[in-house]
Amino acid sequence: MRTVRIRLESTSYDIHIGPGLLARTGDWLKELGFGDRLAIITDSTVRRLYGDTLVHSLSAAGFNVTVMAGPEGEGEKSLETAGRLYQELTDSFTERMTPILALGGGVIGDVAGFVAATYLRGVPLVHLPTTLLAQGDSSLGGKTGVDHGRLKNKIGAFYQPRLTVSDTSTLKSLPRKLLSDGLAEVIKHAAIRDAEFFTFLEDNLDRILALDDGTLEAIVARSAQIKAEVVEQDEHDLGLRNILNYGHTIGHAIETVSDFGIEHGQAVAIGMLAAARISNRMGFLDSAAVTRLSKLIERAGLPTEVPRVEVRQLIDAMQHDKKIVGGRARFVLLRDIGDVFITDEVSPSLVEEALAGRQ
Repeated sequence: MRTVRIRLESTSYDIHIGPGLLARTGDWLKELGFGDRLAIITDSTVRRLYGDTLVHSLSAAGFNVTVMAGPEGEGEKSLETAGRLYQELTDSFTERMTPILALGGGVIGDVAGFVAATYLRGVPLVHLPTTLLAQGDSSLGGKTGVDHGRLKNKIGAFYQPRLTVSDTSTLKSLPRKLLSDGLAEVIKHAAIRDAEFFTFLEDNLDRILALDDGTLEAIVARSAQIKAEVVEQDEHDLGLRNILNYGHTIGHAIETVSDFGIEHGQAVAIGMLAAARISNRMGFLDSAAVTRLSKLIERAGLPTEVPRVEVRQLIDAMQHDKKIVGGRARFVLLRDIGDVFITDEVSPSLVEEALAGRQ
């Protein structure tokens, strides 16, 4: 097991990473001094796979457990779902010090985190991510939220958990497509912050895809460390933390235009490569680096080209992105693998060329 600690001005907490950790969660929660009641928010698939293991651990530690049905996908990541969960929490007499446990992937983490942040003006939150995307990225750093209409994460709050437990054994039950989806965010962290980690991913991708325990633990831990280092310097996304949006300006537009028919990691992979092409066209990034990124994305089982959507629709969707400032889209661009910068000087015509796959 590896432990990464996030140290913030508001709070600090541990991220435990390794195989078989769900069975130890009850003891860790007991150590945090919670009362004897807690609520789990999860989806039907994760509950079937891991609900019994978690509930047994919690019950053995003396907790009374209520399990609630969370959203089953991005289409249910809404205020309506949050409202239903508020009512269920009320019906089960949840109190200010009753922790909410988010057991599942990114959608569960976002909604359960948002509910924890807003119910009774805030109850304790514990993340138990079960996908690579959630373990390596979305469960870390305190961002919670729901979608509004076709706008992703438009309503939300910054709210830090008391503990995160990333049981890497859960990654072995993921369909290959979802494992690849999570690899997009791991590749992103390497691309923006750690050239050596990028090389490690190139050299060890076969072991990752073969679900080697040690390698999975290593990449989740390093991905968590990279995000922790950034969040510690900019908890509320006012400056440096913007670099974590590499690939997301275009990626979120692809998700929106596809009506979330394209998975988040797939959209981010396309967005990362499009951003690399933009950087190359602007003279910042050499073609060899673009090729390295493209090859790693492709080997990870992720798309490298924009799906069949209207480029103009993507450009329009970007104008509604959370990262718009003064009407201008901000792009995170690479100077080299492991070195990024932020600019709002990217022309729409350059975006169109990049989305068309032209360097």
